Amino acid sequence: MLKEFKEFAVKGNVVDMAVGIIIGAAFGRIISSFVNDILMPPIGLLMGKVDFSSLFINLSGKSFDSLASARAVGAATINYGLFVNSIIDFIIVAFAIFLVIRQINRLQRHPEPVTKECPYCFSKISVKALRCPNCTSELKAA
Repeated sequence: MLKEFKEFAVKGNVVDMAVGIIIGAAFGRIISSFVNDILMPPIGLLMGKVDFSSLFINLSGKSFDSLASARAVGAATINYGLFVNSIIDFIIVAFAIFLVIRQINRLQRHPEPVTKECPYCFSKISVKALRCPNCTSELKAA
């Protein structure tokens, strides 16, 4: 069983997946910082000096002037500002992944074949051929 696990763990796909997860986690932190520290402050300023990360609904019935003070006493809150930030994080990450996958798919496209095999003599012939030059058999039009 240990031998099988070792073979599994050193396969290229597992190593590639591990590298992808590590890079993805780092990329996620970069995007979160971008959203929280660069993107949301100007948007909040345009919307009347609103700090999205501090927007919350207090469920405890007591009055709190900030999310930090509500959290300090353990009050129940709905942190919809943080949720908005998370949604924007997700959209940016999803769009970036879409662009990467789109480029990978573009690079992996295979060119159209220029030859085919004659079904009668099995020699390689042009895909445009209507008759095999080797055995002279008539072929179906492509």
